[in-house]
Amino acid sequence: MTERPKTPLLDRIKTPADLKSLSDRDLRQVADELRAETISAVSVTGGHLGAGLGVVELTVAIHAVFDTPRDKLIWDVGHQCYPHKILTGRRDRIRTLRTEGGLSGFTKRSESPYDPFGAAHSSTSISAALGFAAARDLGGDPGDAIAVIGDGSMSAGMAFEAMNNAGHLKKRLFVILNDNEMSIAPPVGALSSYLSRLYAEAPFQDLKQAAKGAVSLLPGPFQEGARRAKEMLKGLAVGGTLFEELGFSYVGPIDGHDLDQLLPVLRTAKARATGPMLIHVLTKKGKGYAPAEAAADKGHATGKFDVLTGVQAKAKSNAPSYTKVFAQGLIAEAEVDPKIVAVTAAMPDGTGLNLFADRFPKRCFDVGIAEQHAVTFAAGLAAGGMRPFCAIYSTFLQRGYDQVVHDVAIQRLPVRFAIDRAGLVGADGATHAGSFDVAFLANLPGIVVMAAADEAELMHMVATAAAHDDGPIAFRYPRGEGVGCDMPTRGQVLQIGKGRVIREGARVAILSFGTRLPEVLKAAEALAARGLTPTVIDARFAKPLDRDLILNAARHHEALITVEEGAVGGFGSHVAQLLAEEGVFDHGLKFRSMVLPDIFIDQASPEKMYQVAGMDAAQIEAKVLETLNVAVVGRRA
Repeated sequence: MTERPKTPLLDRIKTPADLKSLSDRDLRQVADELRAETISAVSVTGGHLGAGLGVVELTVAIHAVFDTPRDKLIWDVGHQCYPHKILTGRRDRIRTLRTEGGLSGFTKRSESPYDPFGAAHSSTSISAALGFAAARDLGGDPGDAIAVIGDGSMSAGMAFEAMNNAGHLKKRLFVILNDNEMSIAPPVGALSSYLSRLYAEAPFQDLKQAAKGAVSLLPGPFQEGARRAKEMLKGLAVGGTLFEELGFSYVGPIDGHDLDQLLPVLRTAKARATGPMLIHVLTKKGKGYAPAEAAADKGHATGKFDVLTGVQAKAKSNAPSYTKVFAQGLIAEAEVDPKIVAVTAAMPDGTGLNLFADRFPKRCFDVGIAEQHAVTFAAGLAAGGMRPFCAIYSTFLQRGYDQVVHDVAIQRLPVRFAIDRAGLVGADGATHAGSFDVAFLANLPGIVVMAAADEAELMHMVATAAAHDDGPIAFRYPRGEGVGCDMPTRGQVLQIGKGRVIREGARVAILSFGTRLPEVLKAAEALAARGLTPTVIDARFAKPLDRDLILNAARHHEALITVEEGAVGGFGSHVAQLLAEEGVFDHGLKFRSMVLPDIFIDQASPEKMYQVAGMDAAQIEAKVLETLNVAVVGRRA
């Protein structure tokens, strides 16, 4: 006799409140359907797949037990929030993830009341949840606060700062440690080893039974015996827990894919907790989708893919990615210089340092999600006589800024900052845009700040940084592929503070800093068709500026326009300062600076984002015509 097909349940879930009328058996079916829906959606849009698949059951359990949005559910980073979005009224838009006008790939306050706190950087959830809990107790928004944080994110100091404060304040608060043994790269450090021992060495089946027993539901006389049994089991594992020393009640570890464990534990915790509680949940990143489970990164970030095979659609390009070019350039320098070492903060693949580590495993350091430590660790390496390259995304380097100032710049230590994902990055949106690094670095005394115009220039800047021992030096480059130029096998050392003239012209000089140069050249071609031939300069350096080149351009042109993929306060602002101090404006020079606008730009393709920013070829052309007060009759659409 064949089993009757199950009636779909996910179609009935419009909000999390709809889960509360379902049996535990039905909730298991919802989880299965939710996993299939997540896989289907990400196959269409691309995005962060593995993390979401790992928390499907946990997502269902939390929403079934707690009363969101009254209870504040905060996902650390937000990579894992796609199933959450499906359950919270956004299923009809889930196939717009990470696209222009669509859903964000992370939690976002303006998107839904079920996203009480936006995220995209790691290790912020416990701090935010504690803030909600404190506000509640002071008469603010009611409800519980639940932070879901991965073991990788727990490696950051901020998470422990928050736990230390939470233990002191003794606020009712739930922290769910989603322990999947992996952030983006495999987690590193003593904490990861501690968590591994916690469940690898313990009698796991007994621990599972202890969790299922839901101790607080037992009659009083039995609770003490159960507590002693639990302590004994934990003592057998590691002799007590770090979390309880920080003031948290500890439950776990429990199987995060077993709703028979999750549901009673969460129900008991909600009913009985009086102070901060940590629930330790074991999950598997990519759970339930074989291609993700088999992938080295467990399906962390994928392009569009075929659901049946997991094969991703690849963009056709003959040009290498800037990230790969950086890695190749660094390897070329390290081949001849044994003092070159590399540091990354949990992003070996994203920064290309996985390639460097393959070649020089003892000279590559992944410090975990700990940018502050990464910067100061690199400073120590430099003070110890090495030549460290600290490879960090622009958006993440923001987290280590005090260390850049205090530990590197003030001491004039030759740390080389390789700043990936500079400029607007596309689908990850405003949270990952590299908008501010030029402004916050170029104001530091003694630092050198460069930006590559193409992949060959990046090779030269890697070589230049390797050779530079007189203080810190930084070079920035974007996400994605280069322009397909001829590549050297090894970069040439550039003269510090010297730009290059790409094209001689008249009336207006355009100074490009970074990879807007191809758009500047397109604009120059369009202007030439109108009878205007601008001078085009690749500035290369925001600090020190090429004073002679810039002042000469100012003397011989009516107007000077700077173009950069960064916020106000960067390259253009430094040029304006130079011109003002030299009295150039007194002689009538027209100056304009094209920078990213004073807004956060939501996700779209990089091309569209630069249109929104007013920095594509047509807009550069228009800026030149406007500055020169040239009529634009017959301008092309």
